[in-house]
Amino acid sequence: MKSYRQELWFNTPQRRDFINITPQVMACLRESGIREGLVLVNAMHITASVFINDDEPGLHQDYEEWLELLAPHAPISRYQHNRTGEDNADAHLKRQVMGREVVVAVTNGRLDFGPWEQIFYGEFDGRRRKRVLVKIIGE
Repeated sequence: MKSYRQELWFNTPQRRDFINITPQVMACLRESGIREGLVLVNAMHITASVFINDDEPGLHQDYEEWLELLAPHAPISRYQHNRTGEDNADAHLKRQVMGREVVVAVTNGRLDFGPWEQIFYGEFDGRRRKRVLVKIIGE
């Protein structure tokens, strides 16, 4: 069995963003040479997410509005975490809802997706460098 590891780095200029990282993950898969196995993609920061869904702008806007209803950023005084001097408690909660990682099967050298599926990096407390781990195992 082979193993491959790569880090993808992001630094979004805004606080929140959704970035389609499917092309970068596919490039990692090609570079790995693995034809059958599994790809793990996970956010290596507690205020960011990796998830699978459709690459449709309206859906992304719906996510933004829904997440803000669930865990509004302001007022920051509503959160105990922010009493430590932080202002990102909402980002931790949004990450919890959207998830830390995805695992995708690799079949015949390709990501084995269902219709419309793509991999996204979700940023909830941007404006600084964060990384995503891509780990591929298989043959």
